[in-house]
Amino acid sequence: MKTDIHYVKEGAAVITPLPGGVGPMTITMLMYNCVKAARR
Repeated sequence: MKTDIHYVKEGAAVITPLPGGVGPMTITMLMYNCVKAARR
């Protein structure tokens, strides 16, 4: 399984799977914050 990290250091708390990973959530939150800022 591919992950968002190339290697795991000791103590890693979370590994997200690919495809998907954290990218879609990052984009979603960026758009949410842009809309929120525009409303202000």
